[in-house]
Amino acid sequence: MTVNFDFDGKVALVTGASGALGSAVAHAFRDAGATVAAADIVEPDDEDALLDPAGDVHFYQGDFTDEADVERVIDQIVADHGRLDYVANIAGTWRGGTPIDETDVDTFDFLFDVNLKTMFLTSKHAVPHLRETEGAIVSISARSSLEGGEGDGIYRATKAGVRLLTETIAEENLGTVRANAVMPSVIDTPMNRDMMSSSDFSNWVTPEQIASVIMFLCSDAAAVTSGAAVPVYGEA
Repeated sequence: MTVNFDFDGKVALVTGASGALGSAVAHAFRDAGATVAAADIVEPDDEDALLDPAGDVHFYQGDFTDEADVERVIDQIVADHGRLDYVANIAGTWRGGTPIDETDVDTFDFLFDVNLKTMFLTSKHAVPHLRETEGAIVSISARSSLEGGEGDGIYRATKAGVRLLTETIAEENLGTVRANAVMPSVIDTPMNRDMMSSSDFSNWVTPEQIASVIMFLCSDAAAVTSGAAVPVYGEA
């Protein structure tokens, strides 16, 4: 069954938009008629970028671990397009492979900056605008955030933080701004295929499938859903 979304007249901010999942979400918003503000520190013409800036996609370069940059970009988006309706906090990454007692503090700082601080800063500066439009935020947590695990505890902790901040934003903005998270397991991306080349890729969820769930959570069909962490791991 094909599901279509209509976000005509709406403005969506997607962070991490040059990556595999971020670009899929940006393209999904565009295809649904939204004006897309695609933000990333990596520009679309970079050889690793996957974002297609064609159509109604407007790219904004910014370091979303830096509060001044976040505030500048969000203010510019609202100035350019007159409103902000949806935020997809996609910026994030994975690091792991060592137990806690062997993990460098730089890895800790890096993961908390990229996975949690970006979500916090974007939400902080977007919420006042989203209150005006009764908009929605969707952020990326992870299935692994539900429990501890061997070798990637710092990553899991950052994604647990995303879930808790999502619940907090939902509580603080009842009736005005909806905030939800999605929890992927392994996503079918070029980086994951390189790291786990012997895996059965057919069990992995694609970025486009996750983007569809994000579209649903932003749509009127999910008007009664806020504070949720939605599994999006299929058979992975």
